[in-house]
Amino acid sequence: MPQASALLAEPAAGSDFAPLLRRIRAEGLLERRRGWYALTIAANALTLVATGAGIVLMGDSWWTLVLAVPMAVFGARTAFVGHDSGHSQIAGTRRTHRVLGLIHSDLLLGMSYAWWNDKHNRHHANPNHIGKDPDVGVGALVWTRRQAAQREGFARWLTRHQARLFFPMLLLEGLNLKVSSVRDLKRQEVGERRVEATLLTLHLLGYVTLLLSSMSLGKALVFALLHHALFGLHLGMVFAPNHKGMEMPDPHGERWGHLRRQVLTSRNVRGGPLTDWFLGGLNYQIEHHLFPNMPRPHLRRAQPIVRAYCRAAGLSYAETGLVDSYRQALGHMHDVGAPLRTG
Repeated sequence: MPQASALLAEPAAGSDFAPLLRRIRAEGLLERRRGWYALTIAANALTLVATGAGIVLMGDSWWTLVLAVPMAVFGARTAFVGHDSGHSQIAGTRRTHRVLGLIHSDLLLGMSYAWWNDKHNRHHANPNHIGKDPDVGVGALVWTRRQAAQREGFARWLTRHQARLFFPMLLLEGLNLKVSSVRDLKRQEVGERRVEATLLTLHLLGYVTLLLSSMSLGKALVFALLHHALFGLHLGMVFAPNHKGMEMPDPHGERWGHLRRQVLTSRNVRGGPLTDWFLGGLNYQIEHHLFPNMPRPHLRRAQPIVRAYCRAAGLSYAETGLVDSYRQALGHMHDVGAPLRTG
């Protein structure tokens, strides 16, 4: 098996990423894992059906609220399948990936597949690039001191305290994802809009029918709020460690190549199978960004190859524990708001 240092001596074909890509392909790590995904999708679907059945059987009881936990957790697993569909990790055709994405995102979650894909692909193209990556644009939170300096009124107060408010704000993210999905429909072409609007409506009708046929209006509202709060918190805990506090390239500076652009702006999270499951494989963020169409179960196998290659190339490879990843992300948010607390 060739070593990373030997790979660096191979013809780069105009890119320092090319030798690594050849190695990954030679290992078969870009080949589809249809069986693995079929089992994953089936197991997740059965769990969601069982949760829905549990809601019906438990009926109009406050104990039914306990089922908001598995509905949120396995809803996140549903989102991971939609994410992997958007990256063409699962099947062999674009059409199949779109169908899988529409089912898992629009129908099962009430989230627009087209909206997520557009936003997420722009993030992958230029991670942590101000003005190019929508994930570091100005919103409820800001990511640079320059952005913070322009905040006024309530937004300025929010930025001063954004680190301590981050996790509480994630409790609103589940609802925000659905609102953003509906707003995006007007951007879409007519045919795409019709399909997504239909599936989003079916999701809403199915969700409301499940809750109101099983419990009183008051309990249904509490269940829906708790479910979406936990769902948003879970997804936020997955995505927060990946890039926050990592390099943010100067939009007017030197243009980075693919290898440097993806590695220096991403952070991996150490862990075993439980971490992989909880974070949907996105704890291998560096590998995922370098090879976005790599099937999820191959990311762990690719990690030692990528780590060794980066070490041989003299490129920093960020990897830390889950708790420390949150500490670093929150530390960055706290630092961004520092001038507003002292000014």
